[in-house]
Amino acid sequence: MDDIDPFKPHLPLPTSARPLLGLTVLAVEDSRFACEALRLLCLRSGARIRRADSLRAARRHLQVYRPTVVIIDLGLPDGNGVDLIEALAAASPRPEAIIGTSGDNFGIDLAMAAGADGFFEKPITSLGIFQSKILSLLPADRRPDGPRSISTEEVCPDPIAYQDDMAHVADVMEDSNDDRTLDYVAQFLHGVARSAKDGPLQKAAEDVAQKRAAGHSAVSEAAILAGMVHDRLTQRIAI
Repeated sequence: MDDIDPFKPHLPLPTSARPLLGLTVLAVEDSRFACEALRLLCLRSGARIRRADSLRAARRHLQVYRPTVVIIDLGLPDGNGVDLIEALAAASPRPEAIIGTSGDNFGIDLAMAAGADGFFEKPITSLGIFQSKILSLLPADRRPDGPRSISTEEVCPDPIAYQDDMAHVADVMEDSNDDRTLDYVAQFLHGVARSAKDGPLQKAAEDVAQKRAAGHSAVSEAAILAGMVHDRLTQRIAI
């Protein structure tokens, strides 16, 4: 009797060198710098990657494709990634692994409470941590056989992607200056600056967020932040 299912997808088997071979990762991430790091991690691991830069784009993508792993940033331009985590956790069929990501300390609690299987704290640059986390969330038949060495490699995203993020946030700030936009800009820049190890910009974003959280006006802090973004665009400061 033939037990082969002709409709079952035949995926390449993972190997010790490419332990995520056969997987498709959907990165729901608005930062090009952060997404470039994920692209490099997937490339080194054998996984394919697709990107959605908003909740709307992610939902449109999921109507057509069924990724194995979904990595969802909690702070997105059109809402909170927690909403998408909740929807995917309740879906049938659901992705094999749903992973939240954020640069905020409280992000892990929000993601796990929403139904995420795991969490990545930004920046995500360690190949060994990336591979081990995803493999730990997959069924045994998705993992490579035999012993596997843990890589110590760190990926370095192209600085041009950082420039793209600065251009994006400059456009956002020019188009609107309401409170919701300012909250998004502060959150976005905090995460991007933290990933890029841009301490001054990270501190400026934190200053805006703290003033907003305390219910105070952040006009002067927002102006400083906008000036720093402008400097990074015009002077192409090296990261």
